[in-house]
Amino acid sequence: MRQIDFPSNPDDTLPIKHEELSLGVILVKEGRLTPENVGRIVRFQREKGLRFGDAATQLGLLTQADIQFALSHQFVYPYLERGESHVSEDLVAAYEPFIPQVEALRALRSQLMLRWFDSDPTRKALAIIGAARKEGRSYLAANLAVVFSQLGERTLLIDANMRNPCQHKLFGLGNRNGLSAVLSGRGGLELILRIPGLLDLSVLPAGAQPPNPLELLSRPLFAQLLNDLAQNFDVILLDSPAAAEYTDAQMIAVRAGAAMIVVRKNATRTWQLRGVSESVAQARATVVGTVFNDF
Repeated sequence: MRQIDFPSNPDDTLPIKHEELSLGVILVKEGRLTPENVGRIVRFQREKGLRFGDAATQLGLLTQADIQFALSHQFVYPYLERGESHVSEDLVAAYEPFIPQVEALRALRSQLMLRWFDSDPTRKALAIIGAARKEGRSYLAANLAVVFSQLGERTLLIDANMRNPCQHKLFGLGNRNGLSAVLSGRGGLELILRIPGLLDLSVLPAGAQPPNPLELLSRPLFAQLLNDLAQNFDVILLDSPAAAEYTDAQMIAVRAGAAMIVVRKNATRTWQLRGVSESVAQARATVVGTVFNDF
């Protein structure tokens, strides 16, 4: 870590307080601010009785995006900047954590914590399921994984949709090896990939498409895998294929112990939702709730 030299006392009478410099230190380290300009900001801040960020923006030395970037580092709330990651920019939680849509995702996260994850320490896994394609299951699972990791939860997203996987595309990962290799005994936990820039977030891609996805998910090895992963992760989210087309989703929900059902405006039919909910309940898995997706 390189040394950062700030100007000595900007008003020659009072020492600069630590909290005044914390944002400045972050921004200087990232090359967004010079040490000299930190002194200018602090002087102006004291003259006008402003917060550091407000003083900096009024002086035209920083943008609001710079302030949000520094605050995210100060409060350990990581997010990505566009053009600097292989993660798809469609994942709004990873790039725009302060917009209303992501606030809705955080509200959903809170409900899931209250209804499932916090109610019992052994409850670590949750399947994200839905009746048909293009309801937004994968998109919602990926964004939820991001906001859970931003909470400081050790989060794992498993792409259990071995029919039409897409999590590797959303996170800019390879898909030669993944869940299918683990469940067929050709790979282990080393296939789980950390996501650079997003602390506490890991992804297990689906891997090469097998001829027998349902049989692999039905093996005791899948249940054992989730038990083993629960020792190292706080939240495990599982993406799944369309429940109206394959019974994989039901098996994934059973292995996870619970499911959240995704429905989409002007797409999902009531009878489809009822069928998915009943199939999960009949399999003795918990339906934590239903999400109306209108992103």
